[in-house]
Amino acid sequence: METSQSNEPCTSPSSPPPPSSEEDPAACDLVTVPARQGLEAVDILRRGAGDAVGPVLHDGGCATLGFLVPAGTAACWDVPGSTCTETDGRGLALNPEPPVEGSDWLLPPGDADLATDPVVLRRALGEAARLIEAADNRK
Repeated sequence: METSQSNEPCTSPSSPPPPSSEEDPAACDLVTVPARQGLEAVDILRRGAGDAVGPVLHDGGCATLGFLVPAGTAACWDVPGSTCTETDGRGLALNPEPPVEGSDWLLPPGDADLATDPVVLRRALGEAARLIEAADNRK
């Protein structure tokens, strides 16, 4: 079942609102998915509406991909098979050096938008999961 989600980051009444892009343009959360699903999602996003995908990290073992999404997304992220890590408004360092030791950029900042729209990412991850399931069931 797919749930709706606005383009705005989610906040709870007890937490302060996340920084706006005007206050801190580098404030991002990180959605982590298995590499196979993430690579499919990147392909889907890149085939879609132009610059729909922001910077993407991959880990050293290439087991996972991480999509940068607007800060506050983790508060309402509920896509099975993925996790969304909060940055508490600190943001990740968006420079040529990856912000996480042992990782590297698949799509570095500057080659991509600042962050991937979480609604668009949710749809792409769902489509990627369906494509993978269909491919696996054909074997």
